Amino acid sequence: MLEHGGRLRAAARQYGTRGESALADWLDLSTGINPRAYPVPVIDPDCWRRLPEDDDGLDAIAAAYYGSDRLLALPGSQAAIQRLPALFRPVVVACLTPIYEEHPQAWGRAGHKLRRLQQASSAGGLERALARALAAATPVIVLCNPNNPTGGTLPVTALLDAAAQLQGRGGWLVIDEAFGDADPVNCLTALAGGPEAPNLIVLRSLGKFFGLAGARVGFVFAACEKLAPLREAIGPWPLSGPARAVARLALADTPWQARTRAELIAAAARLAALLAPLGEVTSTALFATVAIPQALPLFEHLARQAILTRYFPAHDLLRFGLPGAEAEWQRLASALAGWTA
Repeated sequence: MLEHGGRLRAAARQYGTRGESALADWLDLSTGINPRAYPVPVIDPDCWRRLPEDDDGLDAIAAAYYGSDRLLALPGSQAAIQRLPALFRPVVVACLTPIYEEHPQAWGRAGHKLRRLQQASSAGGLERALARALAAATPVIVLCNPNNPTGGTLPVTALLDAAAQLQGRGGWLVIDEAFGDADPVNCLTALAGGPEAPNLIVLRSLGKFFGLAGARVGFVFAACEKLAPLREAIGPWPLSGPARAVARLALADTPWQARTRAELIAAAARLAALLAPLGEVTSTALFATVAIPQALPLFEHLARQAILTRYFPAHDLLRFGLPGAEAEWQRLASALAGWTA
């Protein structure tokens, strides 16, 4: 089982605090989840007593938000990550790394041969890694856009070109757009499985931009030939009734979405500026990542002050989610000011 961000209790035990009350003293920046989550109102109590129903309007609302009805609602995009590889015969799968590690683990477990293509930290690193995957005639390419954990992005034109090249040789492009909501113009969800990109599969999540990670709601967009067997594999009632109710509200609330995009973009710029003295920074609207040889000492320096970030030891990366309240920003700034390499 891979470890992920958000393991606050483990961090508290390791760095000297105990008990539920001590957890409240921590500033958790380890996950890239919007700290100002969608404000869920009181929901109909019937959703706790009734079995979930697929025809409750969620699919139509999601189709309007994402721009496509070629979708399947899932208990988090993690469900698609784990089950998608089984829908393909064993092939060589290129993963543009660093990447959300659940992707290569799932493809490897399903019997596929992994080819990790390291992206350079310099500008254009992701594009060059993608070009290498295409030049090697790899049948399946898996990537995150924006990248998790580096924050780098690929333009829509490059991704559509990649999908077209793969289609010409019967290949597939799988894109995890979990962090894409703040910049929907650079997302390909609406084209996945359609005439322009029939071999494109896109994963989306309500956990990041909407801040609803606990609801465990995600979607996969693809051609019917992939969605149908995936639906069978997942089984009945993949989403709880309360999760469906909350998802309908959040996806339909366009004023909140517009305000939140503007707020996140401003906050991301502030975070990148705060971290700039540490080293090379790449960022999305929901997190910033620093490439620094002293990533582990800095991680521990912050943890000793009850600030949890995400350390990626294989790549000397430290990822910072967004603080929420102004006091949290000041606390992070103060902790960083006290850091000496």
